[in-house]
Amino acid sequence: MQALVKDKAEPGLALAEVPEPVIGPGDVLIKVLRTGICGTDLHIRAWDGWARQAVRTPLVVGHEFVGEVVDTGRDVTDIKPGDRVSGEGHLVCGKCRNCLAGRRHLCRATVGLGVGRDGAFAEYVALPASNVWVHRVPVDLDVAAIFDPFGNAVHTALAFPLVGEDVLITGAGPIGLMAAAVARHAGARNVVITDISEQRLELARKVGVSLALNVTGATIADGQRELGLREGFDIGLEMSGHPDALRDMVANMTHGGRIAMLGLPTQEFPVDWARIVTSMITIKGIYGREMFETWYAMSVLLEGGLDLAPVITGRYGFRDYEAAFDDAASGQGGKIVLDWTA
Repeated sequence: MQALVKDKAEPGLALAEVPEPVIGPGDVLIKVLRTGICGTDLHIRAWDGWARQAVRTPLVVGHEFVGEVVDTGRDVTDIKPGDRVSGEGHLVCGKCRNCLAGRRHLCRATVGLGVGRDGAFAEYVALPASNVWVHRVPVDLDVAAIFDPFGNAVHTALAFPLVGEDVLITGAGPIGLMAAAVARHAGARNVVITDISEQRLELARKVGVSLALNVTGATIADGQRELGLREGFDIGLEMSGHPDALRDMVANMTHGGRIAMLGLPTQEFPVDWARIVTSMITIKGIYGREMFETWYAMSVLLEGGLDLAPVITGRYGFRDYEAAFDDAASGQGGKIVLDWTA
């Protein structure tokens, strides 16, 4: 089959012929229809410091996908050929304390699809049945392909109750944009998003934020004044991993405010912990999705009319992967989708 492979320990990816995956008794074989390009894939392509530590070549990359089931192992009973599915990209051990308690998203032995094992940027992908999500109601293929990052956005946005709250989102990348759409849909009073890319801020306006703030020319405090907020933001969703973004968020939270952090910093940085303590701010780290509570929430949000179409800004055939990855790496657009049916 055709697949996008990290074949050498150097920058770049290659489209190559590789063997089709072989499934075991508890696995599902899926014909891939669409895939989404993630920041993780960009790191692997660039072969940066993180990728050099996390990845062993050769590796089929990619973990965001939608496809159609073509075969199942003998022990799989609730998934059938023809089912349209996406996949949970965190494969867990099933035996640790958290897994046994049903908290699989907290497994310490998690293996990442397309990072620790061959992934979904291919004509076929194999997954344990326990990692397969069947779309029981019709979902647009491009949207179904990005359920993985959509789940990150939903997990972060719904970490704290949002109804009637003033929400600050730092970072208008694809996940920040989806979180903004979720926060607005879930009943937040004001949703403010910050970034340095005017193109991404324009996408944020399309998903219905109250204010899209370019922090190269204005401050979060300016945004507060524009909206008439007197005591700061109730909820913060940090999506950028940038030190200045978190510091500015902390400085503009109300007393007792709550922050959910998904953005992953590239290195350690100082934080005003005195402000966090004296303002009684709660900070919660978010990684991945809750299996599978977040997936249920995603499906229900889409059934309820949540529109993610503005977040998808590029569509390419898989043979045009270089252009697609360049588009994703530009930092100017939203989600980029590869079509594997061409």
